[in-house]
Amino acid sequence: MLMMTIHYGLLVALAIALVFAAFTDIRRRQIDNWLNGAIALGAPLFWWSSGLSLWPDVAIQIGVAAAAFALLAGLFALKMMGGGDVKLLTVLALWVRPEIFIQLLVIMALAGGVLTIAMGMWHVMRRQRERLAIPYGVAIAFGGLWVLAVNYLPAAAMAAPTP
Repeated sequence: MLMMTIHYGLLVALAIALVFAAFTDIRRRQIDNWLNGAIALGAPLFWWSSGLSLWPDVAIQIGVAAAAFALLAGLFALKMMGGGDVKLLTVLALWVRPEIFIQLLVIMALAGGVLTIAMGMWHVMRRQRERLAIPYGVAIAFGGLWVLAVNYLPAAAMAAPTP
């Protein structure tokens, strides 16, 4: 019982952190390093509360996060993505299983597309001349919250088939 309380408490903390990241990205176009660090530091507690084994489970989580960082850092170098967005996605990879991380990326991309179209229309309607800056942390947070709701809530866990 205590383990489940810790487990769901960590998921709630992650959800709050994602909402906070989205709001700071909207307000300042920045996702703070301390927030990404806190999310990363919570991952080992989540692994423990989830009952993941060090090998291969935790090693796979870290490997997926490292691969995500390498790929996303390339997008950052090409100025296609912000540094806070890269770090937020990387630390989310520490929390969610690899197959769910792919789901997160798909939902994030769809939300990001809708966000980009909406902001582009707003930008044109206001006749702004400066470069359009998309707060992509909103799409990342939406994707993260989506996978938490669909895959980690108690009702979702009861409906999911057990291996």
